Amino acid sequence: MEVTNDNSCGWIKDLNPRTSIKSISSNEECDWLIIGAGYTGLSAARKLSQLVSSQKIIIVDAQLAGEGASGRNSGYLVDTTLNDGFTSNKELQNYKKKTDIYSLGIDVVKKFIKEYQVDCDWNESGKYFASSKIEDKKILDNFSYLLSKLGFEHSSLGNEELSSRLGTNFYNIGLYTKGGILLHPGKLVRSMIDVLPSNVLLYENSSLINWSKSKDIVLCNFKNGKIKTKKVIFATNGFFKSLGIKPNFNFPITLTASMTRKLSNEEYMSIGKPKEWGVLPVRPMGATIRLTRDKRILIRNTAELYNPFKMTKINLEKRSINQKIGIQKRFPQLPKDIIQSSWSGIVSRTRNSSQIFDKIDNNIFAAGSYNGSGIGVGTLFGEQIAIKALGESSLEIETIEKRNEPTWLPPEPFLSLGIKSRLLYERLRARSEI
Repeated sequence: MEVTNDNSCGWIKDLNPRTSIKSISSNEECDWLIIGAGYTGLSAARKLSQLVSSQKIIIVDAQLAGEGASGRNSGYLVDTTLNDGFTSNKELQNYKKKTDIYSLGIDVVKKFIKEYQVDCDWNESGKYFASSKIEDKKILDNFSYLLSKLGFEHSSLGNEELSSRLGTNFYNIGLYTKGGILLHPGKLVRSMIDVLPSNVLLYENSSLINWSKSKDIVLCNFKNGKIKTKKVIFATNGFFKSLGIKPNFNFPITLTASMTRKLSNEEYMSIGKPKEWGVLPVRPMGATIRLTRDKRILIRNTAELYNPFKMTKINLEKRSINQKIGIQKRFPQLPKDIIQSSWSGIVSRTRNSSQIFDKIDNNIFAAGSYNGSGIGVGTLFGEQIAIKALGESSLEIETIEKRNEPTWLPPEPFLSLGIKSRLLYERLRARSEI
């Protein structure tokens, strides 16, 4: 599994380059090995260092720590999601299981930020679900009913109020939910790297080629060395499948996004000087879009089954055309050349939108497949998979394990054909919402 670093992401470009990057260059042995240094892996390492401080802990990433999906997402710490489609009483309980996990995720990120005094542009602004299509009102009405049943504070909005709040008259109907946080994902994950304890050894740019188990030892082979470990935690999320981790229960999806430069004072005035906001689509393949604290517009409106290891610059530029169109639709008064950066990123999906939180073998554990909600859930699952791997339990683990297990996926080529067909169908349904 070799992943290429790139500096195309606007969030990552905001950060100062790190120094003293270490890669694997020899053979090692350790008590604990964590594969993946995003929210999950970093949180697992931090928790293990607190609980077993005398044991040797190594965390390894195929690229620079935190610069995969953790630093590339849209920066939504969610309390609710729309595109799960739950409607019946039985399904209401399933949805509650998810929101209970989201709530714990928000709590654990809040606790981390408070403990380490992290500045990640935290904004408890809530979020919007919005559409330009009046016929989507039925979807939002059903969602409103669901939120009411579960006690989530929210309000329905029309074109005039949405225009006033967002600075665009593109959306005709919407629903505002008070819970949920907007933040800078790059700053948050960088802080997790900065506070790694001294008993955690971090190796970066070290691709895992293959791994095997013999008796009670797991052997991981990297390009320039091997690591023998007593226990391993896989926290590779979108790369689970390529490493053989529950391959029949998850698959990677490639997303692309763009971010503008900072709006000038005149440009900001032209859209009505709105406060920071974030909009999620009513239809699954619509655009996720937000106005950041420093007056940049971020838009993500492409999702596809694509080679997760690298997107060429040419292919990325082709996809960024969709982002340019999306911004122009919403803000025609802004310059056409306003996009400053475009990037791709990987999310891990399961068939029923549930997460992986599993003991694979006596000394092999995995946490991931967050279906696009990885900031809070990934941080939570990282801490809790460490506790689970120690053979202990917690109230958080009890809540996590009440969730529905991910459902089985068909084999190839049927899986890829099915995913591509569904994405095409959803893309056609949401073509006006890019």
